[in-house]
Order: sequence, then structure tokens, then C-alpha cells
Amino acid sequence: AVLVRDDIRNTIVDSAPQNAIEFFHGYTYSGHPLATAAAMAALDVYEDEDLFARSRQLEPLLEEAVHSLANKPNVCDIRNIGLAAGVELEPREGVPGVRGTAVLERAFEQGLLVRATGDTIALAPSLVISPQEIETIVAILGEVLDSID
Repeated sequence: AVLVRDDIRNTIVDSAPQNAIEFFHGYTYSGHPLATAAAMAALDVYEDEDLFARSRQLEPLLEEAVHSLANKPNVCDIRNIGLAAGVELEPREGVPGVRGTAVLERAFEQGLLVRATGDTIALAPSLVISPQEIETIVAILGEVLDSID
């Protein structure tokens, strides 16, 4: 869905060539029955397994665990919300993003898949993660941070 004020919508629609689609976006999945069925099934699982409540219960555990990395080498900031967290690293002089990539690669070698956005390591575990898995993620990431210059 796209929501815009009437004046914005009118400007776009009135300026579009005749027979043109005014809002070019999102056509990969929009209105596709299979994608819609998958989305509906996913929402059923969220409800049936009460995954949002589970996330709220696990949030303090992830927060405490990930913030325990604050004194690791090159860590300059840690932030989190829900079951998502970012560990920001000091960039290497003149080569931003290289340290983050090194952490991503070393973590992968240790069996942990993280996402690096520049020099920020993003963690977004599944809502069905266990407390023990959170501890494992943070332990591996801590070892990797200790090993990266």
C-alpha cells in the first residue's frame, strides 16, 4: 500500500503521461497470490506461536548480552531494539567498512552469520531463537572482535 496526502497524489497522477502507471514500485510481490498466501501463513504462525510476546520476553536477554561487548576492541557503539542489535566498530583509518567485513568473514568461519553494513555488525535473529542461542551468538561475536585488529 502507498499512503500519501491528496495534494501529493494529485500532483503525481496529474503529471503522469496518459495510460501510464503513476506509482512505479513494489510490483515483484504486489497482488501475487502465492506471495499473499505465504504472508498470511507467516502471520498465522506469528499469532499461533505468540512470537511478538516471545520477542518482548527475549529482548532484555539480547540487550544485556550484546551490550556485554561494549569493551571489546574497536567497539564504539551498541544499540538494540526488540531482537535486533547493531555493534558499531571504529573504522580502520582510510578504509571504512574493511573492519566490518573482516568481522563478517571471521564470524562466518566460526559458524555465525551476521550482516555488516559498513563497520556496523547487524544482528537480527529469528523470533524463535533460544536464550542459549543468543548466548552462543554473542560469545562467538565476542571472540571474533577480540581477534580482529
